[in-house]
Amino acid sequence: MSGPLPPNEPVTTVKCVVWDLDNTLWKGTLLEGDDVIIDDLVRETIVGLDSRGILQAVASKNDHDPAWQRLEELGVAEYFVLAKIGWGPKSTSVREIADELKFAHHTVAFVDDQPAERAEVQFHLPQVRCYPAESATELLTLPEFTPATVTADSRRRRQMYQANVRRESEQESFGGPSEEFLLSLDLEMEISRATAGDLSRMEELTLRTSQMNATGVHYSDADLRALLDDARHEILAVTMSDRFGSHGAVGVALVETGPAVWHLKLLATSCRVVSFGAGATVLNWLVNEAATAGVHLVADFRPTTRNRIMEVAYRFAGFTDELCTCLAELPSDSGQTQRLHITPAPRPAPGTLRLTAVPLAASHPS
Repeated sequence: MSGPLPPNEPVTTVKCVVWDLDNTLWKGTLLEGDDVIIDDLVRETIVGLDSRGILQAVASKNDHDPAWQRLEELGVAEYFVLAKIGWGPKSTSVREIADELKFAHHTVAFVDDQPAERAEVQFHLPQVRCYPAESATELLTLPEFTPATVTADSRRRRQMYQANVRRESEQESFGGPSEEFLLSLDLEMEISRATAGDLSRMEELTLRTSQMNATGVHYSDADLRALLDDARHEILAVTMSDRFGSHGAVGVALVETGPAVWHLKLLATSCRVVSFGAGATVLNWLVNEAATAGVHLVADFRPTTRNRIMEVAYRFAGFTDELCTCLAELPSDSGQTQRLHITPAPRPAPGTLRLTAVPLAASHPS
């Protein structure tokens, strides 16, 4: 097993468990003709991880078709969003799984009965957490497999990812321009004021999202709940759906409103909807609302090792380092946070999706 985190470092919840098959997920070796079976405790672990919103995948040295067929016969194939079954190195399979899911390596766990296989993965992917097969039945008791909260979206995370696989498959076979494909999806976005029941998912987005989090700052459920009753703050929940199904809650924005300037303190969107322009749509809508209210807009950006794409999104939306007198309206920052400014002008409605949004400007006129 990988070494423990330093005592002062918070536990990072695992996002995906990658299972070996022979003598790990099931008892026996398939190619040796064993009638492989899954222990009831392992089956309970698979179902339990799924109910907590932790995705699961397979990395196995086996012939693909008979191995996948056996997973189907055992009634567990549906729980695995990806299966890398072949004869290449396990580290390659685990890396491909992390890349396809767009997960950082430290959020991936690998379970295998062979010390040599775990060592090979650990050597090439040192941030992946490795566990021996005998630990499989204990995973649900470990803190890294125990999310602080389990939301409605997390319980259906696997189904949403599987829908995304079908979506991406159709995109690959689509012959026209990308904009035409987006139009064919019948995308819908809703931006609404978060309710108390939404806050756990909003907190989860600030925790789980690293590439598309403008500040990398975690807002706890308690932090958000305190702001929910503050008339100057707007906590905005972003949800999306298309003809393949719901994407669930895919974004959160925290805006402090004032008579002369609105302060976008947080914007985080799921990596799953980057290709649909979700972040740009939210930013353009917010710029338009600020223009309607006759106020300037300032956005916080704090660079991390993974969120460069968010700075690009802000710049593309028109935010600059311009020093404006409106910045004096805002409290001083720690020095790590950049204040990006825009003098808003009206923006057109999005062209590739239907947007339904709360009229923010009507609630906070200048």
